[in-house]
Amino acid sequence: MPSKLALKLLPAVLLASILATTHGAPLGTSTSAAPYPSPTVPYASDDPNTELWGPYSDIVPQAQRGTYGATILGPQNVPLELQNPSLLAPPTTDHGTVKNAKWPFALSHNRLQTGGWARQQTGISIADMPIATGIAGVNMRLEKGAIRELHWHNAAEWAYVLKGTAQISTVTADGQNYVANVGSLWYFPSGQPHSIQATGDDSDGVEFLLVFDNGEFNENDTFLLTDWLAHVPKEVLAKNFHTSEAAFDRIPGQELYIFPGPVPSDNQQGPQSPYGTTPEPYTFDFASMKPTQHPGGTVKIADSRNFKVAKTIAVAEVTVQPGAMRELHWHPSDDEWTYFIEGSARITLFAASGNARTFDYQCGDIAYIPGSYGELSDNLDVFKDVSLNQWLALTPPELVKAHLRLSDETISQLSKVKPVVVAPQ
Repeated sequence: MPSKLALKLLPAVLLASILATTHGAPLGTSTSAAPYPSPTVPYASDDPNTELWGPYSDIVPQAQRGTYGATILGPQNVPLELQNPSLLAPPTTDHGTVKNAKWPFALSHNRLQTGGWARQQTGISIADMPIATGIAGVNMRLEKGAIRELHWHNAAEWAYVLKGTAQISTVTADGQNYVANVGSLWYFPSGQPHSIQATGDDSDGVEFLLVFDNGEFNENDTFLLTDWLAHVPKEVLAKNFHTSEAAFDRIPGQELYIFPGPVPSDNQQGPQSPYGTTPEPYTFDFASMKPTQHPGGTVKIADSRNFKVAKTIAVAEVTVQPGAMRELHWHPSDDEWTYFIEGSARITLFAASGNARTFDYQCGDIAYIPGSYGELSDNLDVFKDVSLNQWLALTPPELVKAHLRLSDETISQLSKVKPVVVAPQ
């Protein structure tokens, strides 16, 4: 029986034997070149498949690649065709059917508000990119001091700041609160109430991406504080908060969504909670993170290993030098939602069964690459709820005033502890 050392060396010995027989034969032995075996299918094509033009090429693009295709006789949308050479004159390696995996935010309807705007990409609710079944995205801008009102939604929210600084606030189901200024990343779990406000650090305010872990997400269907209270009878509000109906005479009659507000102070602190602040921050200083250098570019990664609260979404910021490429790869179980900040790129999706398609991207575009789909079920072992009273009590009073115009007296009567069951008044 061979020793453990021999077993460990065996692969190397076998490799040396193969290399030896490949590179030569013992002296005195006649050799002859063996023919290559015939493939069971044709060899892959050697046809060149580089992009044929770019967005700024001074040409009228045609549906031709080498000897394939023909000129276009009908009308053309030249600017759009210049941006998408791989669709008009695709590589010969493209084949079959792959759903559209490109969406420019420039094609999204924009919701304009006093103080900012928001536009979105969804795969299911609006179906602008149906392939995006697992993740949806929003691009939002807030002018200095403007507020994305107190709200929550049924998807986790992950944010990437493109320019400026925002002040975010949140309160957990356990009554812990968190307020911070952020210029990089933030994350809120599904169902956790929060707000976003542009600081005065940048005269232009702030612009950011919001990414949600649910392709059914719709930015227009979030649960808004003002929308909720506008649809609750005032006598119920008075009973819930143990105050008079007159205290709510000036609350908005409909949702605010995005609206102007006073610029928050840099050292803004949340009200002191009897349950303390959150054990982990809901922000992450991604901008200061040192990237990992690779031969063709750099990579930075933030996930639950270094951004502890981000349990459902991770980010990789990848810089690819001109002419370099992100190596051929796939994600075993997770979809990829990519936003192009600078430059241009080309991505080919392989969807198995001979299906492949190539797309061209410019800055401001979204790419979506499905992962190998699986299913995950978690056991719910702890009941949690979020108290409206406690949420408002532990939110900076200036934000509550900006939303509901409540008096200082009414705000002082808000409960920092969950009432749970409200006593008769």
